[in-house]
Amino acid sequence: MPNSKLTDRFGRTVNYVRLSVTDRCDFRCVYCMAEEMTFLPRQQVLTLEEIARVAKTFVSLGTEKIRLTGGEPLVRKDIIELVREIGTYGLRDFAMTTNGSQLPTMAEPLRKAGLKRLNISLDSLDPEKFASITRTGKLSRVLEGIDAAKDAGFKGIKLNTVVMKGGNDHEVPDLIEFARKKNVDITFIEEMPLGEISEHDRGQALCTSDEVRDIVRQHHDLMPTPEDSGGPARYYRMSDSPIKVGFISPHSHNFCSTCNRVRVTVEGRLLLCLGNEHSVDLRRVLRGHPVTDDKLRQTIIDSMDLKPERHHFSSNGDVQILRFMNMTGG
Repeated sequence: MPNSKLTDRFGRTVNYVRLSVTDRCDFRCVYCMAEEMTFLPRQQVLTLEEIARVAKTFVSLGTEKIRLTGGEPLVRKDIIELVREIGTYGLRDFAMTTNGSQLPTMAEPLRKAGLKRLNISLDSLDPEKFASITRTGKLSRVLEGIDAAKDAGFKGIKLNTVVMKGGNDHEVPDLIEFARKKNVDITFIEEMPLGEISEHDRGQALCTSDEVRDIVRQHHDLMPTPEDSGGPARYYRMSDSPIKVGFISPHSHNFCSTCNRVRVTVEGRLLLCLGNEHSVDLRRVLRGHPVTDDKLRQTIIDSMDLKPERHHFSSNGDVQILRFMNMTGG
């Protein structure tokens, strides 16, 4: 079937899909989930075959970029097989977001299976602070994973840092220097108000992209660049380094007018917006029509009418969305 484009009511073309492959994770990051989590029963989770059907159907509708997310996608059994399958779909960009803990052993198999890029979460270079933020993570393992990804031949490696005022904002210069040394891009992200947490006050912890840029500019010049990864980040370059520095600003500079993406949770909910609860149940369609994907295709097309014009995140620390980020697909 020839490709057609998915377009919403506001004229935005949707060509980027984030597919969550699990809600489980070997970390418990304070901005992502509660320390004691209840995970989905196995029967509620899409099978790898169902995730592949969703991916293939989106590609038939003009999707050019797919990112696999979680939870932590590399804790999903047989994830390499899914990567190998989706890697045959002819995507312009095929990426994964990971905490890096499994990369020491999985970076090379992922590269050989067809994955093109990796986003690796790194919120601190201090082992104690890293353990405090992730609750269960070991910094040394993630640093080993970053090196393993470089050794495996990944060219598109980007670090993701959620910046929290009074938490890790003082580490921004060190993180920049680390990225420069490793020759990998880095993106700083404003914390999003998803799920109820008790460890910190999100309103007080919000460190805006403008504030982070000011910190970086105390050490390096930053020049805006029109380069686009197909996602929400705005990028800058430094005159003395080849890396890009990105900023994702859901609060201070929302990117809704150019939103080109949707998410599919691991339970098969098609989320039309990160900051709204608008969703469509694709699992019911997948399991009700196991032989052909015609109904799935039409359901996805019809869902575009539900995509809202914008989200309404506030910066006062209130929770607008009750689902945690690991349930959303990071």
